[in-house]
Amino acid sequence: MLNTFDYCLPDVQLLKKENDQFLIWIPDKTYIVLGASGNPDESLNMESVQEDNITVLKRPSGGETIILTPNNIMISAVFCNIKNLRAKDVFQRINRLIISSIEKTGIKGLSLMGISDIAVAGRRILGSAIYRSKNVLLYHAVLNLGEPAATFERYLKPSTKESADRSGRIAIDLTTSLKEKGYNKGAYHMENLLSLSFEESFCI
Repeated sequence: MLNTFDYCLPDVQLLKKENDQFLIWIPDKTYIVLGASGNPDESLNMESVQEDNITVLKRPSGGETIILTPNNIMISAVFCNIKNLRAKDVFQRINRLIISSIEKTGIKGLSLMGISDIAVAGRRILGSAIYRSKNVLLYHAVLNLGEPAATFERYLKPSTKESADRSGRIAIDLTTSLKEKGYNKGAYHMENLLSLSFEESFCI
């Protein structure tokens, strides 16, 4: 029997804020985070998850199951004036801001992928999701700095939403990392680049 816990990572505190804010942070260990409708039996390689004693959380936002590790950078932002705020516009604004930050490292070929992802040459490097309550909208994303595809393959089952011609090989075929694209300056350098861009955008 696998225990799952309510989402309790640092960005959940943004839901208590009364003005627009952001948070850039690095996970302290490996977590698996299920979307609001995620099912562990359908999404996870249970034997590997239990063998490695991985903490499994369920977030309030939708989307696919994700893995967070110290090789990722987490990017979160909360918006409080949400009456006329569309999720699509938030994805566009924040993801373009992230792209501009990454481009400062010299990495090229970045683009928006679908509604909520960022890709490099067609392979996903960032996935994001949105949670909307009565009073706030929370955007959160995971940027893969250097986590290898083998981690995803160990803990996650192939997504049933991927097309058959990809043969379920979502980790290898659809994801990449900044490290694979030549980035070698470390997590805190990228964290600082992102923070500076967000400070400017949020006028902090």
